[in-house]
Amino acid sequence: MASAQIGQVIPRLPVAEWLQGEAADFARLRGRVVLVEVFQVNCPGCFLYALPQAIDLYRRYSAQGLTVLGVATAFEDFDKNNRRNLQALLETGQVVGATLKALGEHGHLLNGAWQYRIPFPVAMDRLVKAEQPVSESSVDDYIRQNLPALRVQSAEYRQQIRQQVLRYLRQREYRAETFECFGLQGTPSQLLIDKQGVLRFSRFGFFPELESQFRELLVEPLSA
Repeated sequence: MASAQIGQVIPRLPVAEWLQGEAADFARLRGRVVLVEVFQVNCPGCFLYALPQAIDLYRRYSAQGLTVLGVATAFEDFDKNNRRNLQALLETGQVVGATLKALGEHGHLLNGAWQYRIPFPVAMDRLVKAEQPVSESSVDDYIRQNLPALRVQSAEYRQQIRQQVLRYLRQREYRAETFECFGLQGTPSQLLIDKQGVLRFSRFGFFPELESQFRELLVEPLSA
């Protein structure tokens, strides 16, 4: 699966299915700025910060040219980050695990459910069973994509990190294709795609400059 890079046209999102809303067709979305909010069901930060931000932006800017899409992924906690729990979230606001605990502690539950509902289309990432043994090249690829600064560290430290990455990769039960396609580092992550369908920003964590960044893309002219 080819990775998507900043500055490249995004042909599609390699998801398994759309559980809410219509499947994203980037050819039909040409002329609109697209925000893809990538989250996990068992991710407190996604529900405390990133998803409320995405919902707010959807409500305020969808009529002005912003399309928001959600992708629920899974790179850990596969017993919680799954289709069943995503469906329950979309239908009733039911949350689980660490998310349920954190939202309760912050007073963000209403009758035991999340106080928000996601109004935009949401897909489940395509999870592929990891059947092949982890190779040295797999470790190299992971470090290159996620730990580029490691190359300036000492040989002893690099070897320690390689062993940690090797153990981590061996523990992963599934590969999440959208997550890996965009080289994401965790959740929440945001992808911003311009009117031409070109990936312009990819950010991990809370993205306070998100609104100003996509507002700049909204006023960019659409080329012929």
